[in-house]
Amino acid sequence: MAGFVIKGGAPLKGEVRVSGAKNAALAIIPAALMCGGKVVLENIPRIRDVEIAAGIVNSLGAKARFDGGGRMSVDSSGLCEDAVRWSEAGKMRASYYFLGALTALFGKASIPVPGGCKIGPRPLDLHVKGLGTLGAKVTQGDGFISAAAERLVGSNVYLDIMSVGATINIMIAAVFAEGTTTIENPAKEPHVVDTANFLSAMGADIKGAGTDLIKVRGVSRLHDGVTYSIIPDQVEAGTFMTAAAATHGEVVVREVIPKHMESLSAKLMEAGVEVEAGDDSIRVAPGRALQAIHIKTSPYPGFPTDLHPQMSALLAAAEGRSTITEGIWEKRFQYVRELNRMEAGISVEGSMAVIRGGAKLAAANVAVHDLRAGAALIIGALAAKGVSRVRGVEPIDRGYEGIETKLAALGADIERVRDKGDK
Repeated sequence: MAGFVIKGGAPLKGEVRVSGAKNAALAIIPAALMCGGKVVLENIPRIRDVEIAAGIVNSLGAKARFDGGGRMSVDSSGLCEDAVRWSEAGKMRASYYFLGALTALFGKASIPVPGGCKIGPRPLDLHVKGLGTLGAKVTQGDGFISAAAERLVGSNVYLDIMSVGATINIMIAAVFAEGTTTIENPAKEPHVVDTANFLSAMGADIKGAGTDLIKVRGVSRLHDGVTYSIIPDQVEAGTFMTAAAATHGEVVVREVIPKHMESLSAKLMEAGVEVEAGDDSIRVAPGRALQAIHIKTSPYPGFPTDLHPQMSALLAAAEGRSTITEGIWEKRFQYVRELNRMEAGISVEGSMAVIRGGAKLAAANVAVHDLRAGAALIIGALAAKGVSRVRGVEPIDRGYEGIETKLAALGADIERVRDKGDK
């Protein structure tokens, strides 16, 4: 296992470039199999989850290759398998997108129950409901989920909750369904829109992504030869913005889409941070003294759950009592015990983190339990005076490309070391 040794207490300063969006890439890579030929994906983040997705593609007979410079080529001309192996899919959550893509292509598919961070119940019932409504028979057993359909037929699918994964999976499968599929109450996250745009670039007929109703008119085939650039990572951008604010630094986050960051920017400004948006950049700088605020996470365009832990690290130093109500994942609070080792003063009341405020974070040895909790601990360590050790950082590598290199370029004293399990 690896760890970070971080000497905190210094402000971050400079400019940082955001990588491509993890959540968009993990949906678009399976969708790329639909064209039957080669596509090129640009702005691909070189992170562990993307490497796993590429490995799944290769295990199915297709070819996914990192070409350098943030580019990946996906050639599906050799695709010959409809079953994903446990050794690959069990390592990440987004492997479920292969279920929709392979069912659309072969009329059947089988994937292991997906893995990923343990942040609460993450049922696949809406995926099952959606594919079933399109005519697939979906079964679960022995750790696998299988789908089979003589043909997929367009239908009306209503999602009881705004599920990003189900929205994208149904959208992918519906591309080859006969007739028109409507998805009511779909998720509106930027990576839903990005996946729809990519499929449309290959010839899919999708309208309404990002709105309350998505319509997919089935087509018989998609074309290859597409070069497509993945959107910037909203959560990575937010993590650097929050880290800059927590260390009282001045950082320009480049190659972002400021509109995607509006909910975070608004809350940072409410807390007293100076935030200035450009065309494709956001500048974060010290403003007035940090003030307590109240946040509730919700689906886009609301405040993202994936930035909840990072904001707790920031608000620990704010004046007054802040709260963050978690509206998505019930086990999002696993970071609290570790941040409290840094004397953050956070308690959990039901679905709410109560942050006492006024804390001067202290260096400590802490352990990472999930991806975004790990980002929060890095922010806490950067803000705390003294030397902290953040152990077990492999989950962080699943979602952040070279985070220690980017932070070091901003002046952070951070080093990746071999984790010896120190207490």
